[in-house]
Amino acid sequence: MTDRAQGARLAGLAALLADPTRATFCLLLLDGRAWTAGELARRAAVAPSTASGHLDRLVASGLCAQERQGRHRYVRLADRRAAALIEDLAGHLPPAPAATGLRAATASAALARGRTCYDHLAGRLGVAVTDAMLARGYIEGGFTLSTKGAEWMDTVLGAGPDSWPRSRRPAARACLDWTERRPHLAGRAGAEVCRAFLDLAWIRRVGTGRAVRLTADGVTALGAHLGIEDADALA
Repeated sequence: MTDRAQGARLAGLAALLADPTRATFCLLLLDGRAWTAGELARRAAVAPSTASGHLDRLVASGLCAQERQGRHRYVRLADRRAAALIEDLAGHLPPAPAATGLRAATASAALARGRTCYDHLAGRLGVAVTDAMLARGYIEGGFTLSTKGAEWMDTVLGAGPDSWPRSRRPAARACLDWTERRPHLAGRAGAEVCRAFLDLAWIRRVGTGRAVRLTADGVTALGAHLGIEDADALA
C-alpha cells in the first residue's frame, strides 16, 4: 500500500472521530460496557434516528461492535485497542473549561475523582493507586509488573498473573490520564486491579456512567495495603 493510500485511510479515521456526536459516543463507551442505541442518544442529546446513523458508521469502521437482543441494539467499543486510542486522544486535549451548572460540575468532579478507563482505573484514584504501586516496587520502570507486584496482586487481591488466561495483552502499560495529565496503570494488571476493587467492594460505580467512588472499606484497604494515607479524599 502506498503512503498516499495509507494517508487516506488515516484521514478517514480522523474524519470519523471529527464529529462531536460520534466522539461523544466513543467517550461514553469507555466505561467498558455495552450501551443501547437509545441510551447513547439520550446522553448525547440527539434523536434516535441520528444516533443510529452515527452508530452504523462506528460499527462499519471497526471501532465499535454491536449485538442485538430482542428489539434492543447494544453497542460497545470493539476491543481494548479501540479504547486505548480514544483515551490516548483525549489525553492530548487541552484542559477542559470549568463546567457550568451544578449538575454538570458534579458529574465532571466525579469523573475527575475516579472513573473507569475501559476496564482499568483512571482519574485521581487511578493515578494514586498507580503512584502507590510504583512507590512500593509493584510496578517497575517502564511500567513492568514486578515479581513483588505479582505476589501482592495474588495474596491481597486474589488476582495474580498465574490466574490470568493466556493473552497477548501486555501485563502492564502506562495510559495517559486525560484529567490528571499523568500515567495510570493499564494492561492486564490494571484491568485485574479494577475488577478486584469492584469485587471486594473497595469501589462502587456512581450512576450509570464511568464514575467510581471509594467505599469506606476501600479507604481502609488503600491505607493498609498501599500506604495511601489520604485515601478518604478520593471517596
